[in-house]
Amino acid sequence: MTAKEIKLGLWENVGQFSLLVLVNAFVGAMVGLERTVVPLIGEQEFGLGSKTAIVSFIVSFGVVKALCNLFAARISETWGRKRVLVLGWLIGLPVPFILIWADRWIWFDVANVLLGANQALAWSMTVIMKVDLVGPKRRGFALGLNEFAGYLSVGIMAWLTGYIGAAYGLRPYPFYLGIGIAVAGLATSVLFVRDTLEYARYEARRLIEQAMATSSAREPKGGAEAVQAGAPDRPPSLWEIFRLTTWKERALSACSQAGLVNNLNDGMSWGIYPLFFASYGLGVASIGVIKAVYPASWGILQLITGPLSDRLGRKWLIAGGMAVQAVGIWLTVLLPTYGWWTVGALLQGLGTAMVYPVLLAAISDVAHPSWRASSMGVYRLWRDLGYAVGALLAGVIADLVGMAMAIHVIAALTLLSGILVAVRMYETHPATS
Repeated sequence: MTAKEIKLGLWENVGQFSLLVLVNAFVGAMVGLERTVVPLIGEQEFGLGSKTAIVSFIVSFGVVKALCNLFAARISETWGRKRVLVLGWLIGLPVPFILIWADRWIWFDVANVLLGANQALAWSMTVIMKVDLVGPKRRGFALGLNEFAGYLSVGIMAWLTGYIGAAYGLRPYPFYLGIGIAVAGLATSVLFVRDTLEYARYEARRLIEQAMATSSAREPKGGAEAVQAGAPDRPPSLWEIFRLTTWKERALSACSQAGLVNNLNDGMSWGIYPLFFASYGLGVASIGVIKAVYPASWGILQLITGPLSDRLGRKWLIAGGMAVQAVGIWLTVLLPTYGWWTVGALLQGLGTAMVYPVLLAAISDVAHPSWRASSMGVYRLWRDLGYAVGALLAGVIADLVGMAMAIHVIAALTLLSGILVAVRMYETHPATS
C-alpha cells in the first residue's frame, strides 16, 4: 500500500472499520460464554467450597491475557496486525470444546489460559487497528464503537448462557454457541480483514514532518504534546515504554492504575457476583439477566462516552467513572435485593463506560504513533492483570470473612483509584467547541 492510497479517518475507512467492529463482537462473545455459568459450575457440578478455588479460572485468564497483551502489541509493530489477530483466533478455537468435555476443574483453568491469549491477541488488534485507521481526531468515538461491540456481545452471551443453563443445564448446551463464534471470528479475520500497520507508519511520518515544519516557530509544550513532538527517529526500547506507561509519564501511569482497578472490580464481579446472588436463592436465569445488564449497559453507553471524551476531554470522565462504579458496587452489597442488584449493575456499567474507551483514547493521545501499540500493550498488561488481582483478592477475602466484605473492599479500591486519577492525571485532550 502506497502513501497515496492511505487516508486516515473513520468514514474514509468505514468498510474495514465496520468489519473490525464485527470481529470484536465475536471476541467479546467468547468471553461472555463464561460470565454467568462457569462460577456456578464450579460450585454446583464440581462441589468446590472455596471461593478462591472457584475463581482460579479468572486468575489464569487475567495473567495470560495481561502478558500476551504486551507480546501482541510489540510483535504487531513488525509482524503486522492481521497475523496477530488470526493467531488469536487459532488459539481460541479449542476453548468451547474444553469447556464442554472437562471432567476436572483444572481443565477450566487450561481453557482460560487459551481464552486469555485469544482475548489478548484478538481484542488488542481490533483496538490498535481502529486507532490506526481513524487517525488522531476521532479516537474516542472509534474506541467507543469498538468497546460497544465487544461488551454488548459479552452481555448478550451472559444472558443467553443463563437462559440456556436454566432451561437445559449448565453444561454442555451453553457452550455450543462458542464453537460457531470461534469459527466465524477466524474465517472473517482470515478472509476479509486487511492489515493496518502502514496506516500507523504513515501517521508517524506525518507527525515528524509537522514537527520539523513548526519546530522553528515555537517551543514544544508540556503534557501529551511533549511526548509526541519529542519522539525520537527510532522508537524507544520496550523497557523505556514500560517505564513511561507504568510510572514515569503522569497521564499514562494514571491510566494504567485506573485500568488495573477497573478490571479488578470486573474480575470480582465475574467470579463472586453469581455466587453472591445464588446465596440469596436467585435462579440461574435471573442471575444471567443481572450479569447481562452490566456489560450490555457498559457496551451501549460507550457509544456516548467515547465521542463525549473527544469534546469534553478525558480526565474527568475517567475519575468520575471510577466513582460511579464504586457506588454501583456498594449498592449491590448494601441493598441485597433483585431490583437494587439491577440498579447496581446499571451504575457499574455506566461507570465503566465512562472509563473504558476513554482510557484507551488517553493512551493514544499521549503515545507517539511509532510506539503507540507498545504503550497500549503495557497499559493492557496492567489493566488485565486486574482480572487476576481482583478475582484472587476477592476470593481470599470471601473465604476468610465472607463475600459481602470482599465486595466492600473492591468498592473502596475503585473509589481510591478515581481519586488518584483526579490528583495525578493531566488532561490529554482539552475540551473542544
